[in-house]
Amino acid sequence: MAARVTTVAFEGVEARRVEVEVQLTGGLPNFVIVGLPDKAVAESKERVRAAFAGLGLAMPSKRIVANLSPADLPKEGSHFDLPVALALMIAMGILPADALDEWAAIGELKLDGQIAPVAGALPAAVAAGAWRLGLICPEACGSEAAWAGETAIVAPRSLIAVVNHFRGVQVMSQPKPGPMLDGARVPDLRDVKGQEQAKRALEIAAAGGHNLLYVGPPGSGKSMLAQRLPGLLPPLSAEELLETSMVHSMAGLIAKGALTRTRPFRAPHHSASMAALTGGGIRAKPGEVSLAHNGVLFLDELPEFSGIR
Repeated sequence: MAARVTTVAFEGVEARRVEVEVQLTGGLPNFVIVGLPDKAVAESKERVRAAFAGLGLAMPSKRIVANLSPADLPKEGSHFDLPVALALMIAMGILPADALDEWAAIGELKLDGQIAPVAGALPAAVAAGAWRLGLICPEACGSEAAWAGETAIVAPRSLIAVVNHFRGVQVMSQPKPGPMLDGARVPDLRDVKGQEQAKRALEIAAAGGHNLLYVGPPGSGKSMLAQRLPGLLPPLSAEELLETSMVHSMAGLIAKGALTRTRPFRAPHHSASMAALTGGGIRAKPGEVSLAHNGVLFLDELPEFSGIR
């Protein structure tokens, strides 16, 4: 019978449910991972093997098959290490068969069995809560995942800490959400003398959430005015804060679980590539456009941007 542990695969900021199934079968000793894994997931077996050795555990002398279901969904990232290791522990009888039935897990394993932080802890915790599951995540991500509300969070430092927790030897407490930062002071419109028509346009754009294009000769104050738009905007609402923080979590921009109600202000240089602006890559990451969600995207020298003519 296969051992199962729930984890997630990310599509943008959406966390899709993935079941990690591990089965020990007869045949020559081998460890294979199937289910459309990328290179980082395929290498997970070596990190799991080394982490087990660091704990003094020997791998079973059997054929180990780890299936990531659904098999037609591409799997990317190193956060599959922990669920694969936990499912293998269940298959080996180290953890009870039903110990993780109500939990999802994400985390990257180090060779000594420590659990390294991964991106996307907040979206994973939100998704786990929607599935009525708790989340096991790295200790460094616990304060970030705790912002998901009522979702139960376990944030171990190492693989042995997970085993001790679910065997009742050393139970861990729920981590607390990180701090709410005040945000840096932004330039204020009161610093601008004159330019009444331009300031009026700025105020209207801030009040209605409109796009704004300033056109004029160099030195007329276009950039100075645009940089003061964030000072006119209200703080993020609770819903907007969660949306924005989930995007920043996928980009790895949340430090120590700290959030802020200050609206994002992104000002990419006009030499930035299209991928940097819109996101993308082999493992898609949010670009400047996505990181400015619910905030301000400031494109200074707009005609100089690649693809804009």
